[in-house]
Amino acid sequence: MKLASVALSALAISLAAPALAQDAAPEEQAQTAYPHTAQGAADFVAAVEKDFAEFSVGNAQINWVNYTYITEDTDALAAASNAELTEKQVAYAIEAAKYADIAGLDADVKRKLDILRNGIVLPAPTTAGAAAELSTITTALSSQYGKGQGTLNGKPISGSDIEAEMGNLEHTPAEYAEMWASWHDNVGAPMKGDYAKMVGIANQGAEELGFDNVGAMWRSGYDMSPEEFTAMTERLWNELKPLYVELHTYVRTRLNQKYGDEVQATTGPIRADLLGNMWAQEWGNIYPLVAPQGAGDLGYDIGDLLAAKDKTPLDMVHYGEGFYSSLGMQPLPETFWQRSMFVKPADREVVCHASAWDIDNKDDIRIKMCTKVNADDFVTIHHELGHNYYQRAYKDQPFLYLNGANDGFHEAIGDFIALSITPQYLVDIGLLDKSKVPSADKDIGLLLRQAMDKVAFLPFGLLVDKWRWGVFDGSIVPDTYNQAWVDLKQDYQGIVPPVERPADAFDPGAKYHIPGNTPYTRYFLARILQFQFYKAACDQAGWKGPLHRCSFYGNKEVGAKLNAMLEMGSSKPWPEALEAFTGTEEMSAKPMLEYFAPLMQWLKEQNKGQTKGW
Repeated sequence: MKLASVALSALAISLAAPALAQDAAPEEQAQTAYPHTAQGAADFVAAVEKDFAEFSVGNAQINWVNYTYITEDTDALAAASNAELTEKQVAYAIEAAKYADIAGLDADVKRKLDILRNGIVLPAPTTAGAAAELSTITTALSSQYGKGQGTLNGKPISGSDIEAEMGNLEHTPAEYAEMWASWHDNVGAPMKGDYAKMVGIANQGAEELGFDNVGAMWRSGYDMSPEEFTAMTERLWNELKPLYVELHTYVRTRLNQKYGDEVQATTGPIRADLLGNMWAQEWGNIYPLVAPQGAGDLGYDIGDLLAAKDKTPLDMVHYGEGFYSSLGMQPLPETFWQRSMFVKPADREVVCHASAWDIDNKDDIRIKMCTKVNADDFVTIHHELGHNYYQRAYKDQPFLYLNGANDGFHEAIGDFIALSITPQYLVDIGLLDKSKVPSADKDIGLLLRQAMDKVAFLPFGLLVDKWRWGVFDGSIVPDTYNQAWVDLKQDYQGIVPPVERPADAFDPGAKYHIPGNTPYTRYFLARILQFQFYKAACDQAGWKGPLHRCSFYGNKEVGAKLNAMLEMGSSKPWPEALEAFTGTEEMSAKPMLEYFAPLMQWLKEQNKGQTKGW
């Protein structure tokens, strides 16, 4: 499994690793075979890439089986394969670091050496047994999450089902609180000890690679220093925070009107379980509660449109493929349809969290979803396929460039395609009757519905890794793991738990990406990049109306320019890839603010006289 696909399927490791010799330790082989010269570095990189490609396929296949068939045996197989991967990966990251100071390095070789050094999600130290212990812990954490259950009215309920029920508006506040608390208690709390152990091991590995800690290592992978990266993310958040505060204020007022002061006060934070999502990260499920009078009824729901035409999960995937085909991209390979997991099997445990996989670095691309026929999963399919089309576009790059320009790019591609799921697009594909297209007076409703997911997500997208950066640098210790999480959610999101949290709670573990060890800032970056990509595509398509009504479905000029950026993979610094499609090297919040400008004005009007913030 190549660099991107491992990260996308949220394994603990994000690179496959090479084995250069069977009869010598990896680091000994590198030292004897590849001298400390510019040519030696080039030869080292070439051998590494060759062996990466060979090792990665079997590792990907094992992990695919583990994620789609969770048993003690597949856990053991995945743990063993990933332990081998980790040992090799760390050995070569250490070797790559040794070549960094050589004079006269080819620029391409230097970039690949940096990727080798920076590309590890959780590095194990070279201490005997450390890689095996780290792999066992990470496999167990992922498996625990996959098997996790909460309760509703005292009865067990699976992870995918409880997520759906949190968005069901028919429940009482007490039922929401039960689901929220049971999921966080049952899934998160048991992980705390193993998670702390894992942090200690991985930090030792990061130090061997020359980083202060794992968090600093993660932030070093963006063609800038960790400090510059942190500053950039804070700049982008501060540009967008006023929009979030207006949305938070408006939604809080509507929840107070729905539930009363005893459940949700008119000032201060919002109760986490009332926002239609287990983590309060996206609020779209409660849109009917906050929809503006007159403009709120859009006249359709994508899930209802699909159900009315008896569409299946497989039909939904074909719609997603159709969008990319309309841009001139080749149909998905037959193996995609044969080997993907589209729905939850009835006979076994799986990791339901949606992910995109590239098994052989060429054509064996797949998605893994427990798809339900609803609007959320319709959008998710467009998102996941964005990963697959990106993977296929750069498949001819050298192994170490088989990835997005940065990890935010990989997440943003499908999301910006999904922004084009406008009413007109739904008409074009035969889901929506032309007479049902909302008129311009419904635009505020359309924008509010988008903002409930896109804008609401921003602070959560930032705080997940801010919490981990603190854990990795030691400013957040095991005794304060949970309180620090609760505090960050209140500080950034204005959200508080519905019930008192016990001292031994570990609420972060109830969010898949924490036990799955998937860096999360990529999703924050993707929320911003998708609007940059979207505006660029609409400009290229010659769109003249309001940005939020643009659909570039069927525009092959946009598709050709997009594919040219995708084909670059990670072969160039991300600002160059950004410029190739958008014309600028700077990540900017302006396109997102332009998209939501009419809503921002409307929210300010609605919030007059209200206390803003928390």
